[in-house]
Amino acid sequence: MWQTDIGRQRIEVENRSFSVSDIRKLEVLSDGEKDVALRDVYMFLLEWFSPVSTIEVQTSGSTGEPKRMRVEKERMMYSAIRTCEYLGLQQGNTALLCMDMKYIGAKMMVVRALVGGLRLKVRRASGHPLKGMDCSVDFLSVVPIQLYNMLKDAKERELLNCVRHVLVGGGPVDESLQRMLSGLSCCVYSTYGMTETLSHIALRQLNGPEASVCYRPLEGVDVSLSPRGTLVIHAPQICATDLETNDVVHLYPNGMFTVVGRADNTVNSGGIKIQIEEEERRLRSCITVPFALTSVPDTRLGEALVLLVVSDLSIDDTSLFRKMKTILDCYHVPRYIVRVEAVPMTGNGKIDRKACRELAFRTCGE
Repeated sequence: MWQTDIGRQRIEVENRSFSVSDIRKLEVLSDGEKDVALRDVYMFLLEWFSPVSTIEVQTSGSTGEPKRMRVEKERMMYSAIRTCEYLGLQQGNTALLCMDMKYIGAKMMVVRALVGGLRLKVRRASGHPLKGMDCSVDFLSVVPIQLYNMLKDAKERELLNCVRHVLVGGGPVDESLQRMLSGLSCCVYSTYGMTETLSHIALRQLNGPEASVCYRPLEGVDVSLSPRGTLVIHAPQICATDLETNDVVHLYPNGMFTVVGRADNTVNSGGIKIQIEEEERRLRSCITVPFALTSVPDTRLGEALVLLVVSDLSIDDTSLFRKMKTILDCYHVPRYIVRVEAVPMTGNGKIDRKACRELAFRTCGE
């Protein structure tokens, strides 16, 4: 069923079929296509059908400077097959690509179509990927803000409900967004992975009777804990060596896991270790506008916790401090509140932690 011989692969993109023999046609389309999203897909296919055995990808930059790396096409195909198998996708199913092709998530949507014989629909990356759609879709991959926008729009929610499988990646799905999925008949999954793992290596269902707080690794993926409590991924068909992540997790005997936060997002304030993502989850119950926690150097504490919150929050700082003290442990309450025009974000919708630290330091650093 799975076509892993690139020389024999075909892909249907917007009702046009391409194979390795169409490389000259793709060359012309990648230069002349006016639709930027389609042009990017053609450029990727041009690289895919070339004799070079690797593809260049770029990390998102959520925890540092974005970097470029080359990965083997064979490993990308293995990852794509594991996802198609998990979701039960079949030849002829329709997949919608609505993300920026510079990220691994978008590239892997195309690879899944190549190995699985899926029909690929392409739309420019936007906050409303299903708006105005006039055809059915079996498979869709989005980032959390796209999912949120679709759920808030009645027509898009109706279209979303007709999709069989929805993957949500690129950032965490908070509890309020997950609650909005109630009543949907489509299966929505949160993904766990990164560029280095060629998209996700584990999924957790967010809605329906199979909904879970735990991620389930895909076939061929084993996970363990490092001495510092972070997740170690063993997936030889995807990663040449074991990959130790910076994600602090709870690992269960059945191999499933939950993510607590990132080790590099742990603030040590006066000897108290504060996992900022865990505290952000708690604060979402009282802060309904965009915000982020970060830290600045502090002579007495070592690091002081800082709350960045958009300036249109309706309550004043004193009231906000009072609310936070009812939700957080006393030593976990931010020392500073900084009102900002916008919380720094990366290109694929994640909080830009480095930019947040820099913004906080310019405002209240010692």
